[in-house]
Parts: sequence; C-alpha cells; structure tokens
Amino acid sequence: MLEKMDLTKKMDKETYKAKMEELQAKLGELQRECKNLEIPVMIAFEGFDAAGKGSQIAELIQALDPRGFEVHAVKQESENERMHPFLWRFWTKTPENGRIAIYDSSWYRRVLVERFEKMMTKEQLGNAYTSICSFERQLADGGMAIIKIFLCVDQKEQKRRFKRLLKAKETAWRVTEADIKRNKNFDKYLAINEEMLQKTDTDYAPWTLVEATDRRFATVKIYTAVISALTASIESAKRRAAHPEVQLEAAEHYDRELQSSILSKADLTKTLTKEEYKKKLKELQGKIAVLHGEMYRRRIPLVLGFEGWDAGGKGGAIKRLTEKMDPRGYVVHPTASPNDIERKHHYLWRFWEAMPKAGHATIFDRTWYGRVMVERIEGFCSTQEWQRAYKEINDMESDLVNSGAVVLKFWLQIDKDEQEKRFKERQANPEKQWKITDEDWRNREKWDQYEEAVDEMLIRTSTPKAPWIVVEGNCKYYARIKVLQSVVDALEKRLKK
Repeated sequence: MLEKMDLTKKMDKETYKAKMEELQAKLGELQRECKNLEIPVMIAFEGFDAAGKGSQIAELIQALDPRGFEVHAVKQESENERMHPFLWRFWTKTPENGRIAIYDSSWYRRVLVERFEKMMTKEQLGNAYTSICSFERQLADGGMAIIKIFLCVDQKEQKRRFKRLLKAKETAWRVTEADIKRNKNFDKYLAINEEMLQKTDTDYAPWTLVEATDRRFATVKIYTAVISALTASIESAKRRAAHPEVQLEAAEHYDRELQSSILSKADLTKTLTKEEYKKKLKELQGKIAVLHGEMYRRRIPLVLGFEGWDAGGKGGAIKRLTEKMDPRGYVVHPTASPNDIERKHHYLWRFWEAMPKAGHATIFDRTWYGRVMVERIEGFCSTQEWQRAYKEINDMESDLVNSGAVVLKFWLQIDKDEQEKRFKERQANPEKQWKITDEDWRNREKWDQYEEAVDEMLIRTSTPKAPWIVVEGNCKYYARIKVLQSVVDALEKRLKK
C-alpha cells in the first residue's frame, strides 16, 4: 500500500484557498448534524514521525466548534495505564454520542512503536491485532464513525524535517532518539506499518493514506476524507431511524437451535449443614486472604461477575467472599440501569471504566450480561444489538485474560418456589423490605423468557478463558461455599503459572 504512493503530489496556494473555504464550511455543518443525530466520532491520526500529525490536527479543528471535540495526545503508557489491558485507556477515552475525539497517535502505537522496540512477544502481537479489530468493530456496530488517517513521507523527507526541527531550541525537543532510530531503520519500520495497514484496513474502519510531503495537498485530502466519512455515517443513521424494522430480521434464528438447558441440569438439592458451612467458611476465607495478598504481590488482576435470579443470593455470596480480603485491594461494583452519561456511550464503556488495575479485584454485582438478558427481554436494545453482544462480550473477556487477569462468572441458580419463599421472607422482615420491589414481582411473570435467555447466554459465552460457574443456590450455605471454593481454585491455579 505505502510503496505505491506518489509522494510528489502538490497543490498550489490558490487552489488550496478555494477548496478550503468550501471544505471548512461543510465540515462545520456536518459536526452540527452529527451532534443533532447523536453520532459519536473518532478520528485517529497515525503516520511516520514528522509527517505532520500535529499540524494537520490543528488545521482540521479550525472548522470545528471547540465545545464539541477533544484531542488526545497518545504517548507512552503511564504507570496506571500499564496496569490495565492496553485498550483500557482508549475505551475510557471514547467520545459520548454527538461528540468528536481526535487522537494524535492512537491504539496503533501498540503494534507499531512498541513492536519496533521489541516490547512484545509474537503471541502478544497477534492478540493486539485481534483486540484492535474487535475494538473498532464493536464501536462501529454501536454507531461510532471511525476515521483513520495515515500520513506518509519518505525517509529523505523525514530526515530533512528532523534537521529543521533540531536547529531551533523551541522545536528540538520534538525529535527524540527513538525518532532518529526509526529513521535510520526506515525500511524495517516501513514494513511494520505496511503490515499494520493490511491487517486493519476494514470496511467498518478503513484507512485513508495521505501523501504528506506537501502540507496543502495533505490538508485538503484529510478534510475530504473526514467529510466523506461523516456524510456516510449521517446517511446511515438517517436510514436506521427511518426503517427501524430492519433490525428485527432473524429475531428467532438462534432460539430454535438451542437443544439443551444448562439451568435444568443444576441439582438444587445440594446442601450443607450449618456446622459444615462454618468449618469450610473459615478455611476458605483464610485461603482467600492469603491468595489476595499474593495476587497483589504478583500484580494479577481479578474480575468476578455475579448474575442470578432476584433473591438468588448474590449479595450474601459477595459478602462472605470479601469479609477477609484487604479492603484496599478490591471494589464491589453494583450495576444498575445506565445513567444519562453512560447511555451516551457504548454499553461496554462503563464496565471498561470499572476494570481493576493489576493486583486488584473488581467484583461486579450484575454485569455486562444485562445486554443479553434484561435489555433483550424488555426491548431496551434491538435484536441485532443483543445478538452481536455475545461475541463482543467474549472479545472483551478475552482481552482481560490476555492481559493477565483471572475472570470468573457466577450464575446463582434457584427455583421459582425458592424465589417466592425468599420474596415473602423479605416482605415480612422490616430490615429487608428494601430488597424487594414491584419490579422483582413483575420479573417473575417472565421467568420462562429469562430462563431461555440465560441458557443461551451460558452456552454462548462460557469459554475456557472466562468460564461460567452455575451455583446451585437453593441452599445458601452450599452456594456461598461453592463460590469461595471456585475463586480459591482459580487463584491457586493462576499462581502456579
């Protein structure tokens, strides 16, 4: 792709002025339309050092309302960022609906600069490419306009620009030893960039290659590319709004394929006596305390997700799990309906925000699986959205595990009679009445729908990297011990590696 580019292309001043007046007016208009239609936009600038990313970003934003965009300068990871999966810092910087985020260098630093500096293994490189493509696909499917600009200059032009920058004290700081090293090994770095472009040039997030030797030519090409991409996104958004019924195609496709029920196989007669429970609780909580400390020392993050029927015992299991853990090393994250800010982002954004850094634990009381349960059943998302969520969730969990995390997901299973019994006990107890709501009773009327959705969820998202553990929960003692034992087993296994 790069070797065939004509880097001699130029544009005269008069042509440039005539074109830019029209292009700037059009871009400002499109920004306002994206805001009105609540279309989020990400514009990533990549390219060779000294190709002009900074100056081209400065040119681009001249046409934009400064209240509607933010520029992120992406450099080497901070200490805090290094303690998270590499895409965490980009997920947390995705724009809300109607806003524009511009990245001076981007998530591609991982497979370009860090690869050149031999900061990763071959396996990590492969994982990074998989994660990047998944990241862009998820965002694009969620309505994000993703625009990727690659600025190209040749080795000779790059070296000339470095010399010019180094001559002045005010600009010399912009040229680093790493920049000079990449210039000396230009062919090697060129091949790395070529491979990156080939692996990540997709229909949902294509690259625009820009001949950047001449500033005016490059500016006009960038404006034209951004305008074209935003126009296409606006037209797509209008079509979806005009024909929402197309999202309902194949609504029942997978349901007919389900041939087994995971939940029906749970043996809800399993039980423990109070004496057995107390003995095992003390033993396992002691192990959890030790393992939590070792997990922190080894910088291993832990992600635990709890789902289950209302009154299934999630809160009790979480309480026993954390009782002997160092409170400085974990967070229990209760998940409710998304707030106004969260609804303006991709549905996974709020969960990426809460993911633990290395050595810490985050325990989710309700999780991202709401997408394929309550949102699916209550009609809070389209059929296409919840159907593609299975892969999106699997990809997210794979990213977490590839970054070193232990990921476990618990489904607390009780039968309908046991749930009714617990609901009534809560209503009769003044100290627990707050736990029961009218919505809990309404959800019981949709038990069969939820059971079907849960079975499909368990089948499609239990993976070797992030397994589902179905916890037989009619006996609270048994359920709590199974949760603790599962966490102990997983941490002991991970710490042996």
